[in-house]
Amino acid sequence: MESIQILDAKKHVGETVQIGAWVANKRSSGKIAFLQLRDGTAYFQGIVVKSEVGEEVFQLAKNLNQETAVLVTGEIREDSRSKFGYEIGISGLEVVGESHDYPITPKEHGTDFLMDHRHLWLRSSKQHAIMQIRNEIIRATYEFFNKNGFIKIDPPILTGSAPEGTTDLFETNYFDQKAYLSQSGQLYMEAAAMAFGKVFSFGPTFRAEKSKTRRHLIEFWMIEPEMAFMHQEESLEVQEQYVAFLVQNVLDNCDYALDVLGRDREVLKKYTKLPFPRISYDDAVELLQKNGFDDIQWGDDFGSPHETFIANSFDQPVFILNYPKAIKPFYMKPHPTREDVVICADMIAPEGYGEIIGGSERAIDHEYLLEQIRAHGLDENEYSWYLDLRKYGSVPHTGFGLGLERTVTWLSGIEHVRESIPFPRLLNRIYP
Repeated sequence: MESIQILDAKKHVGETVQIGAWVANKRSSGKIAFLQLRDGTAYFQGIVVKSEVGEEVFQLAKNLNQETAVLVTGEIREDSRSKFGYEIGISGLEVVGESHDYPITPKEHGTDFLMDHRHLWLRSSKQHAIMQIRNEIIRATYEFFNKNGFIKIDPPILTGSAPEGTTDLFETNYFDQKAYLSQSGQLYMEAAAMAFGKVFSFGPTFRAEKSKTRRHLIEFWMIEPEMAFMHQEESLEVQEQYVAFLVQNVLDNCDYALDVLGRDREVLKKYTKLPFPRISYDDAVELLQKNGFDDIQWGDDFGSPHETFIANSFDQPVFILNYPKAIKPFYMKPHPTREDVVICADMIAPEGYGEIIGGSERAIDHEYLLEQIRAHGLDENEYSWYLDLRKYGSVPHTGFGLGLERTVTWLSGIEHVRESIPFPRLLNRIYP
């Protein structure tokens, strides 16, 4: 007898198989027990008929507690009534691990309760679906960059300086000196691009920002490509191709998860149409002011309501180009005809999900960068290696960073970023 996973049930219709699973829920009548089974790949129904299995097995099935681990034996059948499309007619049942008083029941629970039990909440069908989409985005990311000639480079997590000149860093002792948990691998990826041409990193980053918004995490994952001999417009094309590729792969490979989440596929399909619209920062400010946003002035950074209105005006991901120099990091290339803006772009996701990508063309002039480092009050000795990149064969180069969790949140259609990562780290939460 073959042991299979629930997701592969469609390949075994009419066969008797064995499946290791957990009992997510159950209901029974006098003669039939219906078990909602999950095994980590999918959920489906197991049916136990008293007249077919005998009194002992039927009573065992009727008395199973939520989240009891079982081995079930039975025949795979088509089930046109369920979205999954298949079920198992159970002929044999063995309890592997008992469960008693499982705290997360089918009733409603508060967010704090669920977060305190995140180690168990991950078992629910919605959380399972979100993690499936997260996994597909990760898989598709590697496929996209490998197909397009990028090499993966891993920047350090412990650094001696702040890439973006911020104070929102986690400080630690590195033997006899200070070190920080990385907030971005970008500067190191610039060095890697000078060695390998096209590179990307994929790893954890940390921000000690005391924010409680639905878009912010303390620990999150970033995908950060960097490309030598490339200008900003070419980078924007890579960015939109990459995002459209992610959306298409979620549509192609996450059918079951999208069903569970109730995500409208027609809405997602709009996000595969290229090119994505572009609007300058100047025009974005004017658009907002004309539509009642009296709080925004040129030189301000955009908040969530501003980004939401701009993206919804286009009904697609939209690039906002060339922000004021004063509100962007020191390493961005100055605009060739304007002193007040830099060559950069943020990609804003529609439906209120905000910025998912930030990128720019990088400044390549050694003296300009040295001047900017000093102007930002940074220690130029800490950045001497970064300045070296402008002394030994500097070339035009550009890059961007995509936030994995914000992208998962957007494509899943969920409300809060905390559900997009297995164990979220929030301002007041480091448990479990």
